[in-house]
Amino acid sequence: MSAAAKSEATPLSVDVIVDNFNYARYLEAAIESALAQTYAHTSVIVVDDGSTDNSKEVIAAFGDAILPVLKENGGQSSAFNAGLEHARGEIVIFLDADDMLLPFAAERVAATFEARPGLAKAHYRMEVIDRDGRRTGEVKPPVHIRLPEGDLREATARFAFDLARPPTSGNAFAASVLKAMAPLPPARPSAADWYVVYSSALFGPVAAIDEPLGLYRVHGSNWYEPSQPSLELEHVRKTIVRMERARRHLREVATQLGMAVDAHDAAMCEIGWRAISRKLDAPRHPIEGDTLPGLLAAGAHAARRRFDVNGVMKLAFVSWLACLVLTPRRISWWLSEVFMFPERRRGLNTWLARLHRR
Repeated sequence: MSAAAKSEATPLSVDVIVDNFNYARYLEAAIESALAQTYAHTSVIVVDDGSTDNSKEVIAAFGDAILPVLKENGGQSSAFNAGLEHARGEIVIFLDADDMLLPFAAERVAATFEARPGLAKAHYRMEVIDRDGRRTGEVKPPVHIRLPEGDLREATARFAFDLARPPTSGNAFAASVLKAMAPLPPARPSAADWYVVYSSALFGPVAAIDEPLGLYRVHGSNWYEPSQPSLELEHVRKTIVRMERARRHLREVATQLGMAVDAHDAAMCEIGWRAISRKLDAPRHPIEGDTLPGLLAAGAHAARRRFDVNGVMKLAFVSWLACLVLTPRRISWWLSEVFMFPERRRGLNTWLARLHRR
């Protein structure tokens, strides 16, 4: 039965898979938010990846309201695989145990998939909360940044990391796409969430729901967030390594799907992060063979190959990169922080966004 025919017969069902490892202090709120969905056709699966805190007790307290999956520790890939083995719905949301969904999230997601049969995924913004659940006023991605949608296959294969994307909990996937990608190899060196979020866009169209449908918790232990709002080169290096590995995997998937792949393509943000690391701490830079002139040339190539931004945006990036390469370390450190922390260039971002819309 086609997706369109099914939506006329019975509503699409949504599986919320909460994946947890030692987040007992936040887990109850995550599960409660999944159970509080206004959409009646929502099921909640909770995968515990061998936690050593009191997560199992938290899970047991929910009884038959959820489907618990308790397993030995095997990493995020294995947790996702375990959840998918029990998923029966047409739509899957992977909810990190430190995040929450707003009550109408599943309802909005199901309506989007029903209105647009054949979607690979839909993504949406998330409001940021602190460790105690208080809203900070921040939104991910920021509201002035357009959420990409439509056929993103070429953009994903060429410059995936330049595309605005919400955290993992801000994505809803077609179960058929996830199962085509599964099982995720446990030994895959890049994180499962990056692999799923980016690779899924190679399997079909993406829809953007331009409103917050979840709460993203920043608590100081998030992998993606620096421990403080300042430049941390160790965090930069780890991100570069993850980008490099994820890019190789994206090209692997794109090739398997019959897409043409250019080995020289790279995201502008990836080049920027590598230039920051190479300029500010060359001895510990993780990519062998990188040079500042080479990265400047690669950045110009990446900007030239972008088909989704105008010349002003491209010039702004290349100019920033040239200044980073040529200026003294004290100034290049400041330029690096401006690049990494959008709030420090909010006025410039607004001006550039207006030019981009023209």
